Parts: sequence; structure tokens; C-alpha cells
Amino acid sequence: MKTFDVAVIGSGPSGASAALELAKNGISTVIIEKETLPRYKVCGGGFVYRGRKNMPFDVSSVVEREFYEVDTYFSKKKIKLTSKREQPIVSMIMRDAFDNLIVEKSKEHGVTLLQNHKVEGVTFGENQIIHTSQGDVQAKFIIAADGALSPVAKMAGWEDTRSVIPALEYELEVPQEDFDRLSKSVRFDIDAIPYGYGWCFPKKNHLSVGVGIFLKNKKKINLKEHYAEYLKELGITTILKEDAHGFVIPVAPRTDKFVQKNVFLIGDAAGFADPVTAEGISNAIYSGVLAAQAIVEANKDADQAAKLYNDKLETTILPELRTGVKLAKVFYEQETIRNILVKKYGQSLCEAMTDIFMGERTYPKDPKASIKKRIKNYVFEW
Repeated sequence: MKTFDVAVIGSGPSGASAALELAKNGISTVIIEKETLPRYKVCGGGFVYRGRKNMPFDVSSVVEREFYEVDTYFSKKKIKLTSKREQPIVSMIMRDAFDNLIVEKSKEHGVTLLQNHKVEGVTFGENQIIHTSQGDVQAKFIIAADGALSPVAKMAGWEDTRSVIPALEYELEVPQEDFDRLSKSVRFDIDAIPYGYGWCFPKKNHLSVGVGIFLKNKKKINLKEHYAEYLKELGITTILKEDAHGFVIPVAPRTDKFVQKNVFLIGDAAGFADPVTAEGISNAIYSGVLAAQAIVEANKDADQAAKLYNDKLETTILPELRTGVKLAKVFYEQETIRNILVKKYGQSLCEAMTDIFMGERTYPKDPKASIKKRIKNYVFEW
């Protein structure tokens, strides 16, 4: 039986980044992946600058397009807001190539990759025995980077306290005229679907177009119908080829814990996507690095590593996400309040959101107070 200090389940950006950080610090690490790399992964593929600038190596070889300009439309109010930066706000990637690049970098530092190894169960103890479709693997620590559904989290006994929202995306090939017209910038359309938005992400030779609902427990909404309406909004009438992908995004973190039974949850398994935008790649990578650093700094002491990981999350990712949850509720549910703010402060709010994408600022610590102040100023001025 193969034995390692850490077994990372899943080869996405969070898992591969965790493995890379561990291996660079001399921790024997294995990535256990159920598929063969490179493999297609459903994802909008928008990698914001705050994540890209913190990568420990150059990823330009797998970037399909870079966008220094982002357009946001509020269709009901016929408002268009545009933000520009000198660095790429969003870099477009395809996850098969991007994920595989990070895995290959981790292998250069000694990480073992086990492909076609589906995790079928785990025997928990002082050391964890991971039962896969091709045999058992032993490790003291498990880092669960197995996505929004996270079978490993369920095996370890977690109840799901995340908010998980549905999204529908199509990879589209369209006539060259439409591609040229829609490929000049990244586009978000607020209200393309109730309680959410539509997006149009230009890739190298195709468009990623989708719609998502960003608040949980709303009445049933037909994503396909709203997607069809969104295509009309984009002016797409002819589709040469399309591949549909439905998926879910956890947009609020777990409310209980992120470590138990020596299992560390990272990325979507932990619920670390941004609640306002649903962008998840940057926090996925960051959480993977934090989990790895906790194990390294604790010198592989299980209790200390768990505490360190939780402390790191509490001073970095979690405060931002908790504020984001509150902002998302106002933005997507309180349409009247949101439209007042957009009408008066739209461009400044757009610039602030872009600053967050760039990693230059965070969400306000007290969003309710900030919103009340702006509304009060608006009413007074009016």
C-alpha cells in the first residue's frame, strides 16, 4: 500500500495548488484523481487578477484571452457600466489545460499523481486509509478538493450547511460576425435571470454563455428559458455548435467547521466561491495554499494544523465571504434598493467591484451601514 503524509483528493486548482505548496516544503503528497488528465471541467473559466497575480509561476501559456475591460449591464434600467484597468481584470482559461498545468508543476516538485483512482471510501484513524478503485492509499492527512458535491466531505461526516446555487452554461460556436462583436470584452447582464445574472465570456474560438441564480431557496426558475431569452439579448440567432453543462456553485461557506478526522476542506468543498459574483478559482487556490501551509507550519501535528488552518481562514477568506453573503442578499433580492444605488453610484460601485477583482480592496466590513449611508445621501440630495 502506498503511503504519504498528505493525500489530496481532486486535481482542480485548489487541490493541485495545495499539493504544490506541500511538496515545495518537503511533505510527501499524492493527488488522487478519478479521471485522466487533462479532463474537461465545467467552469466559466474567468480567472480574476487577484488570483493570477498570486500564482507562484507564469500561467500565460494556458490563458486563451485577456480582458482589460469589463461591461456590466442592468437590463431593466438600460444601464451599462464599464471598468478598465492596465492589468488584465479577467483572464480566460479552459480548465483542462489550466488544472493540468498546476498538476504538472506539482509533479516537478515530487508530487505523485494517481489517475483513474475513484475514491470509494475512507477508513478513518490515526492514519487514513483511502479506498480507491485501484487499491488503497494511506495518508495522515486528507485534503478534500473534490468540488461542490465533495463525496469525501460526506464520508467524513459533514452535513451540508453551504448555500449551493444552480447555473447553466453553454460552450457556443457562433458565426464570425457575432464572435467578433461579442469577443471585445467580458460581459455581465444583471437581471438576465431573476436573483442572478447572465454572462458572456469570450474564449479563444468560442463563447461561454450562461445564467445562474445567486440566492438559495427561491421559487423554481427555468434556467433554460432564461438562457434562451439571454441569447436574444446578446443578439445570437445562429448557433453553429453548442455543448450544455449544468452545475452547482457553493456561494456561502460551511457554518460548522472545515477540519475533522484529519480531513481539510478547501475550494468548493468548503464553500469558498464569492457570494456576489460566484467566482471561485482565486479562493480555491488560496484555500489550498492555506491548508498546506497549516500542515507545514504545524510540523504535521494534526491538532495544531487544524487550528492553524481555521485561524488563517478567519483572518483571510471567511470575513470576506460573510460580508459577501450579506451583499448578495441586497444585490439580488432587494432590487429597488440596488437600483437606487446603481442609478446614483453605479460607476463608483463598478470600480469598487473591479478593485476587488484586482485584489486591491475587500468588501466593506459593515455593508449594511455603507448601504444605508449611500441611500440617505441619495434621498437628501434628491
